[in-house]
Amino acid sequence: MTARILAIALLAAALVAPWVAYPVFLMTALCFALFACAFNLLVGYVGLLSFGHAMFFGSAAYICGHVVKEWGWPTELGILAGTAAAAVLGIATGALAIRRQGIYFAMITLAFSQMVFFYCLQAPFTHGEDGLQGIPRRALLGGLIPIANDRALYYVVLAIFLFGFFAIWRIIHSPFGQVLKAIRENEPRAVSLGYNADRYKLVAFILSAALAGLAGATKSIVLQFATLSDVTAAMSGEVVLMALVGGIGTIFGPVIGAFTIITMQNYLAQAGEWVTVIQGVIFVVIVMAFRKGIVGELSDRLSKPKPAPQGATTKAA
Repeated sequence: MTARILAIALLAAALVAPWVAYPVFLMTALCFALFACAFNLLVGYVGLLSFGHAMFFGSAAYICGHVVKEWGWPTELGILAGTAAAAVLGIATGALAIRRQGIYFAMITLAFSQMVFFYCLQAPFTHGEDGLQGIPRRALLGGLIPIANDRALYYVVLAIFLFGFFAIWRIIHSPFGQVLKAIRENEPRAVSLGYNADRYKLVAFILSAALAGLAGATKSIVLQFATLSDVTAAMSGEVVLMALVGGIGTIFGPVIGAFTIITMQNYLAQAGEWVTVIQGVIFVVIVMAFRKGIVGELSDRLSKPKPAPQGATTKAA
């Protein structure tokens, strides 16, 4: 009952948010929150740490921007094309990466990410270091939903985020998700029970890649550009940081982590060269005070049973 009330309160706050805060900032934070949730699906519930998730985020942004701007596709088809491209890339990458575990898996994903980065740097349709600029915001569903206005687009982005978030929640709480958790905890035992661990990990990798691509494609429509920064190793590191700050393995942690980092990037920009120092200090404090992330630590503290009063214990004895 408490969780349902909290969910309703958060939804009400999200609906009112664009009228009290800058809509583009909120949309950017929602896109990165979905990106972080997609990454958390892989690392938090399968135990696979990817250092190259930016390749799905950035490639989807480029594909979506290109087909919408150059080919004149409708916006919704552009987002679907970017998501599909990320899923296909996830199939190719995951089929090789899941053969290894631990740091070797992470290094394979990083290597693929670097290949995608250099391809985007040289490919003509990405416009190299200039990036893909001026991506149009065409009305959705044949003109029924105009998205040129920031507030109107915000509700579309919110709907996309809620769709992705609910999909992840459903995956985690399904029998498929329970098998993923079993593989994370003890893969040899899961295999001994008859589960094909590689197949489950590959499906989870593809789902994570597709949802990361959905976030990247949506971001390209929101900001109306796709650049090399979307596919860099720094972007992959940033999503790792978002999950760590919020709490790996928690459903709401990546959302809190993404909003925390995007807020710092926006409101600490005035500090100039000191912004990285300030961010570093804040991150150190968060890691030291919340070792399981903000949401993970708070959940642990709230779930701990309160010690019984000494008088009650004596009376019971």
